[in-house]
Amino acid sequence: MAKDKVILITGGAKRVGAAICRELHAHGAQLMIHYKTSATEARALQAELNLLRANSVAIIQGDLLNVAVLPSLVSETVKHFGKLDALINNASTYFPTDLGQINEDNWHDLIGSNLKAPVFLVQAAASELRKNHGCVINITDMHIERPKKGYIVYSVAKAGLVTLTKSLAQELSPEVRVNAVAPGPVQWPENNPQFDEVYRQRVINQTLLKRVGEPEDVAKAVKFLIYDAPFVTGHVLAVDGGRSLNL
Repeated sequence: MAKDKVILITGGAKRVGAAICRELHAHGAQLMIHYKTSATEARALQAELNLLRANSVAIIQGDLLNVAVLPSLVSETVKHFGKLDALINNASTYFPTDLGQINEDNWHDLIGSNLKAPVFLVQAAASELRKNHGCVINITDMHIERPKKGYIVYSVAKAGLVTLTKSLAQELSPEVRVNAVAPGPVQWPENNPQFDEVYRQRVINQTLLKRVGEPEDVAKAVKFLIYDAPFVTGHVLAVDGGRSLNL
């Protein structure tokens, strides 16, 4: 088991991102955890993981909508740990945009975090990843083929991320593998009344395994693609309990 992979993950301070961090750290990775506003959570996670293995985790703040700061996420990771082996584009904004309510602000936010930032981060990281025969993991969504009603811009962004994954797999081959994980219902959005008990039960009924998943399910899929899938690239791995087959 390679114990020295250096991995940069965006939006890694909480929820699914934190689960990915814990899984990869347990597998021996050194982590640069990016956050935007979740400073308290990022510091707590850093302290938790560094207690398990000293000096194995660093954190970095940045607004991914500001393209000018993206190269520094890569350069600071290399400066701190000496290299970069994997980039995980996990950070995302998620909110509805009904037709008639779409404007440049919500377009900028949703496309910016879910699609534009991954493009420019990979561009900044490409030479370092090529040098280390590294990989990229993009976190997309099970709704990429059947868009969720009311979420036009988000759906477009995540579908674009799938095409980006396949495009980058071609562009960065043969040195760098690029894959995506498409989660289904693994963790409900916070403070959103739309996701009430009736909605949640309907989702569970649509899921072939008749339950929701856990953030750890996504984390294990990411770990597999980084560590255990050397002949897999350009692939989107659904982690949705079969729900995308049953919509």
